[in-house]
This record gives sequence, C-alpha cells and structure tokens, in this order.
Amino acid sequence: MDLNKYIRDVVDYPKKGIIFKDLTPLWKDKDAFHQAVVLMAEKVKHEDIDLIVGAESRGFLIGAALAFYMGKGFITVRKPNKLPCKTISAEYELEYGKNILYMHEDAIKQGDKVLIVDDLIATGGTAVAMIDMTKRLGGEIIGSAFVVELAFLNGRQAISDYPVHSLLTY
Repeated sequence: MDLNKYIRDVVDYPKKGIIFKDLTPLWKDKDAFHQAVVLMAEKVKHEDIDLIVGAESRGFLIGAALAFYMGKGFITVRKPNKLPCKTISAEYELEYGKNILYMHEDAIKQGDKVLIVDDLIATGGTAVAMIDMTKRLGGEIIGSAFVVELAFLNGRQAISDYPVHSLLTY
C-alpha cells in the first residue's frame, strides 16, 4: 500500500509559506492507518521498549495505536494546562513558532526504555522536548518513530544521538 496517497498537502497552513502535511486522510482510512501502525512496529520490533511517548495531538493518534499494537504503555505529552498532576515542561521551536510541552513528573521512572513517537518530524523541536523531559525523569531513549519526515527541515539532525525511523520522507 502506498501511504503517500493518504497524505494531503495544505498550502499556507498554519501560515503563509508553509505546506502542511495533513495525515487526516490516513487516519480516516482503516487500512492505511492499520498499515502505518504495522510498518512502524516492524521498524522497532527488535528494540527493548517499555513505554511510548507521544505529543498532543497527532502524536497521540499514532503513539497510542502503536503502543496498543505492541503491548506497551503510552505516555501523553500535553500542551499547557492539560495535565491534572504535577508536571515538568520543555520549551521547543516549531518551523513556524514556539510552544511548551508538559509531562507528568511521575510518567517515567529511572531506567524505563522509551520510544519517542509522533506523526511527523520537521525541525525536530517537539521530539527534542520529549527527549529532554524523558531524560530528566531518568528514562532511556531507545529511538524515535514518525509517519512522515520532512527531511529538508533537518529534524533528524536535532535528535541524531538516537535511531530515527520514518515511514515516508519528503
């Protein structure tokens, strides 16, 4: 199955000059969504993973599905004022701005082996923030996995200390 045909380009979103890679057609198609999860699991199946960490909101979709498929726990990383208990945070840069992510301070314990997952890697800012918080809580980064990689934005270099897996590269 060619997953590329389930990725829609949206021009000038969220601001002029950006070509947004919209994965909602992939999520909508049960076969394409299932195939994406299976292919991501294949890429990391030999890794010793305890937890999958995914960022709000599209990282929840693929991260939770992957965690369920692989029989792993899932940790949510949220935007401001979304988590009810004590948190840690990390500021990050997007290709079109800045933001802050939060994780419960008890989400990861010392020595947990963690896979960072998101729908897309662009500049790598979101992944760097998730890695930073995971390491501060004592987690060991096993690698990262993405449905889409925007190679021209060099996000892979931002997290080059760890294996990076992507299904589609633009």
